[in-house]
Amino acid sequence: MPVDFEISMTRRQKRNLYRIIGAAVLLLAAFLIERLVLADLPVVWRLCLYLPAYLLVGYDVLWRALRHISHAQVFDENFLMTIATLGALAIGFLPGAKAEFAEAVFVMVFYQTGELFQSIAVGKSRRSISALMDIRPPLARVERAGREVEVAPEAVAVGEILLIRPGERIALDGRVLNGTSDLNTLALTGEAAPRAVDVGDAVVSGCTNLTGLLRIRVEKPYSESTVSRILQLIEHMGERKSRNEKFITRFARYYTPFVVIAALLLAFLPPLFSGDFSNHFAEWLSRALTFLVISCPCALVISVPLAFFGGIGGASRMGVLIKGAQDLEALAAAEIAVFDKTGTLTCGSFTVTEVHPVACTDSELITLAAAAEAASNHPIAKALRAAAMGRELPLADCVTEVAGRGVLARFGEEEIAVGNLALMREVGANAVEVETDGTAVFLSRNATYLGYILISDCVKEGSAEAIGALAAQGIQRTVILTGDRERVAASVAKKLGVTDWQAALLPADKVREVEVLLAAKQKGTLLFVGDGINDAPVLSRADVGVAMGAMGSDIAIEAADVVLMDDDPRKLPRAIAHARRTLRIVRQNIVLALGVKGAVLLCGGLGLLGAWQMPLAIFADVGVAMIAILNAMRALSIK
Repeated sequence: MPVDFEISMTRRQKRNLYRIIGAAVLLLAAFLIERLVLADLPVVWRLCLYLPAYLLVGYDVLWRALRHISHAQVFDENFLMTIATLGALAIGFLPGAKAEFAEAVFVMVFYQTGELFQSIAVGKSRRSISALMDIRPPLARVERAGREVEVAPEAVAVGEILLIRPGERIALDGRVLNGTSDLNTLALTGEAAPRAVDVGDAVVSGCTNLTGLLRIRVEKPYSESTVSRILQLIEHMGERKSRNEKFITRFARYYTPFVVIAALLLAFLPPLFSGDFSNHFAEWLSRALTFLVISCPCALVISVPLAFFGGIGGASRMGVLIKGAQDLEALAAAEIAVFDKTGTLTCGSFTVTEVHPVACTDSELITLAAAAEAASNHPIAKALRAAAMGRELPLADCVTEVAGRGVLARFGEEEIAVGNLALMREVGANAVEVETDGTAVFLSRNATYLGYILISDCVKEGSAEAIGALAAQGIQRTVILTGDRERVAASVAKKLGVTDWQAALLPADKVREVEVLLAAKQKGTLLFVGDGINDAPVLSRADVGVAMGAMGSDIAIEAADVVLMDDDPRKLPRAIAHARRTLRIVRQNIVLALGVKGAVLLCGGLGLLGAWQMPLAIFADVGVAMIAILNAMRALSIK
């Protein structure tokens, strides 16, 4: 895929470009004057010809090197370039040595060209991620005292009414009170298809209103909104460094002092052992200076973090938020993929398909179940309430949720239990297991079994394709962990081609099963993919927690390492492929930089480069850095 690399420079970058061009013109003029007119001038006068070009292009490098030395931060690329170029300027004053004034300026010009190129590349990568900052509107339009008032989103209180006109971004999370419209969720999900919303629908900040006027009641303060959570995530992306980045940081810390000492030894030891120090010192000093030019580690120090940064930016463009480089690296090493079932591989939008009363009527069974689940946001509870739509529901005196089993609701002297077979046994109701691919919701009244309601879920579009793509990527073990019954889990696993499943699990059981799988894996990592609402403990325990359909879910963004902003499971294999491609780019840059620099260093130190010594040194430094940066920029693109 071609590299998308447009030149868009800041004022400072343009100023540096003009300096480089000016220095290059002065260098060419000095070279022509020296060769054609003043070739016989004393060395000091020839040096004066090149100093204007050198100082114009290199004054900031000299100043940074001096400043860092004063702060005891000696060994960096500024110091290496300063020593190498000043040494090249001074070598012409040694007896029998050839002046290298043009070479010194040439090195500094190309070094600054590489720095400019790097700055543009980093800026483009940052802009790709910072484009997400546009999801935060500067102002929110609020109804107050019968008037429209524009205020900062942070100043809007929960319960206030937002007015969103076509073309405007939604500033805070809320629910539609009036109006219908289509929303553009591209900035959050990476998908261009509009999403229709109507009265009663939840909407999240960061989406753009496309068609109708919307009145939205705010349900969360700005600090807890989707926009705020995502922006906080982006701001902290750089804090989670990968193993490769940490290696490069440690490498540079020891590498730079090493090459400075090696250059000193190269300059002094061979002449000392030759028996004729004065005649050989200039030659070996020239080799040592070339050694310093080649050894500058900028190709590694810049291109590796840039590739990770670009990879994170590229993922964000397809609606996948990766919290840091270490998470991208772990995602690329995926070996086992573990899934929650409901809402992850299945739609999570249950419907009542059968009603089986035993000690009451169909209508009474539905009414009691819906009344007991009136306050729950669980998909099963929503299905029960939908089935009872239009009926008058009694109000429960109190409702107690029993984790992983169901709810207990009290209506006066009656205790209604709604849940699975384990809850029925817990309250003493005489319920029996039923064979079905759906989910059976059992009911009892004061420990008397009333019957069960069958609720069915459908497999999400794209789930089978996602599982197949994971297998094609080498992830041979896929596992479903669900609180649903064995029969339901087995049916879904068979439809999708999932290799293993565990059913009837409580949240704590899921953590235990993940720990067993973690112990069984080999070199790779374990992914857990869930909806981010009731799977937070497992998302945190896995090597990589992946929250799916997390648009608007605070818990998902907090607990997961990777956030898929929509409900499409096909995003997971795409994200893994993108992460692996980014890792390949990182390794290519490491091999390129170390390989070319090592070869040229060795040949230069042995004096095998001849007249090509300085040009090859410049290529090994600036040329390799440019190639590595261009290669790193490929991580920004997505297929």
